[in-house]
Amino acid sequence: MQTEHDIEIRVRYAETDAMGYLHHSVYATYFEMGRTELYRSRGGDYRAMEERGLFFVVVELKCKFRQPARYDDLLTLKTKIGRVTPAKLQHDYEVWRDGELLTTAHTVVACIDREGKVQRLSGILPDAE
Repeated sequence: MQTEHDIEIRVRYAETDAMGYLHHSVYATYFEMGRTELYRSRGGDYRAMEERGLFFVVVELKCKFRQPARYDDLLTLKTKIGRVTPAKLQHDYEVWRDGELLTTAHTVVACIDREGKVQRLSGILPDAE
């Protein structure tokens, strides 16, 4: 089962600050894109999961900015599953531009039901414990 996935993202003008740098708040959206595409590459379907009444919620986000990304940069976002527990998934991220590592980060998502109660990942991820 695939545990890593890469996507390319072009920094749009609306995502930058007055200096032309990618605004720090946009990284969380990029990381969500990476998680979604990794899940899809593993055969997952967020829509079907949510129709079953299950949701992934971010419970932790840590990010280290090494170099800024700028308007019109073509970035590669590498997303990898770092750790799996019965109810949580850790994703690790790297943002690259032309072979230069710009940002490292990780998120932890928990699986919950419509009432906000924590649920096990088994049945959602084929290889979850």
